[in-house]
Amino acid sequence: MDLRYSEADEKFRAELRSWLASEVPAHGVPPAAHDWSARRAYDTDWQRKLYDAGYAGINWPAEYGGRDASLTEQLVYYEEIARAKAPYIGVNFVGMLHGGPTLIAEGTDEQKAAHLPRILRGDEVWCQGFSEPAAGSDLASLKTSAIRDGDHYVVNGHKIWCSFAQAADFGELLVRTDPELPKHRGISWLILPMDAPGIEIRPLKTLMGEGEFSEVFLDGVRVPVENRVGDENDGWRVTNVTLRFERGTAFASDMVQLQQFVAELVEVAKKITRWDATAWDDKVLRRELGHMAAELDGLWALVKLSVSEASQTGVPGLVGSAIKLYYTELYQRIAELAMRLLGRAALSREDLDGLPNQVVLKRAMQSLSLTIAAGTSQIQRNIISERILGLPKEPR
Repeated sequence: MDLRYSEADEKFRAELRSWLASEVPAHGVPPAAHDWSARRAYDTDWQRKLYDAGYAGINWPAEYGGRDASLTEQLVYYEEIARAKAPYIGVNFVGMLHGGPTLIAEGTDEQKAAHLPRILRGDEVWCQGFSEPAAGSDLASLKTSAIRDGDHYVVNGHKIWCSFAQAADFGELLVRTDPELPKHRGISWLILPMDAPGIEIRPLKTLMGEGEFSEVFLDGVRVPVENRVGDENDGWRVTNVTLRFERGTAFASDMVQLQQFVAELVEVAKKITRWDATAWDDKVLRRELGHMAAELDGLWALVKLSVSEASQTGVPGLVGSAIKLYYTELYQRIAELAMRLLGRAALSREDLDGLPNQVVLKRAMQSLSLTIAAGTSQIQRNIISERILGLPKEPR
């Protein structure tokens, strides 16, 4: 594959950069973290601006309202939105990066027509209902039941770590439709209307005091059978399609932002004094930062490979697990280095003497969850060993 940027790519970059230069400042600052109605409006308004300008769904097929951008245009897009510090798709990252792409790959024509245009315009927000208190890393052990009753499923169960459930219109929901089958074969994937009777949402506060996650309790919730994506009991296969989107290119813009963060750490190191020198005078620190910058460059090349594969097949390949594993563990190492660089100042939650304490602390706390969310590092290593390297499965 040839991933060098062409003249057309650079023209696209210039147009996008010019648009972002005017639209990002005009969109204003984000609202308070716990004001969910304002956060939804802020994020979906940005999504609508992207849509109106022709930048929404950069990699979605044109027939579903996307830009159907080339591989290199997609990479330019990820680089430029990170460079401009543009608003994130935020409360609808599940719809844009997981649910929508899953419907494109697996949904019926009716499901695509009903949801894809609304997701793309920012009119419809999605959340994820996969994990359960006893089914996180071993997701296929989920217990939430869906019993067929005519043209509906009656759903009962308990989901946890549901991102932005309190702001969502629909959710991607995994249920057990046949408890008699082996656990991987009795699962179905449903589109859950979040306003259906019988749903209770309880926000969960994280270590950073944020509340984007929730528990969702389902008591006799009726979901139309037409909301099933894929065949009944074929949900595990559909789920793996969703997880490949979640673990692959969904992190692309975050990786560019992490590259920027490493560059910012260089400037911080030049400000911090230790004894009679700056932190940047430490050869060991310079070597660590240099290695991390090189690792991020290598990881970006792996993203290019994943995007290239997805552009040919329509679905990210298993290399997404390798990307997710390496990115999240590298993120942790970078965050740990940032904390060490600040030294005692890292004990403060507020910025001190021009140092970015708040940003560093937030990244350090966030890094702890990233090796768990979207499949733990252990799960990713199993996928890599068994499905990419072809190694024998661990004896049950």
